[in-house]
Amino acid sequence: MLFSHGCFYVLNFMPNSQTVMITVKRVTDHAELEGILQLQKENLRKNIVPEEALSQGFVTAEYTIGFLEQMHQGCPSVIAKDGDRVVGYALATIRETGLAHDLLADLFTCIDTKTYRQILLKNTHYVVVGQLCVAKGYRGLGLVQQMYQHYKECLSGEFDYCITDVAQDNPRSLKAHIKSGFQVLDSLTYDGNGFDIVLWDWNT
Repeated sequence: MLFSHGCFYVLNFMPNSQTVMITVKRVTDHAELEGILQLQKENLRKNIVPEEALSQGFVTAEYTIGFLEQMHQGCPSVIAKDGDRVVGYALATIRETGLAHDLLADLFTCIDTKTYRQILLKNTHYVVVGQLCVAKGYRGLGLVQQMYQHYKECLSGEFDYCITDVAQDNPRSLKAHIKSGFQVLDSLTYDGNGFDIVLWDWNT
């Protein structure tokens, strides 16, 4: 069940007959950034077995706490918390921050060359999802959709589009993005790996 509390949501789930209360909100302190970093480490592709990566998904880019602080200063990200633990995140990345990270800089550069509705995206206002992750044990509860809904409510007044890329060998992630409202716009290759560029049009 979902309750709106202005700047955040409280979600009550009952998996396995146990009530779990999860708060969906924007990052407000350093401890939450540390929680994002810990969750990222647990789900980096290099840290999980191939079978788990295929069935459960994975994250590719590795960030430092310093870079997460830059992200937060530029545009606070959306997280899901179970008590004090960060169990999900959708990182908000603006151009000024993204250009400071090689992988994200390449993504921004690539996006800028694409067109949507016959308009060059370089000439539009868009925000990039720097990474999306949900912890084990919390998947299948709709957290991706709830985080993205809050993401939209917080940022759609500033940006027309929400854009990110999804590894083509991460079908679970692509399915979650499509379900949240994204559409595949184009593709790119980075370091020999294929990615789909997906766009969520906040004007429709």
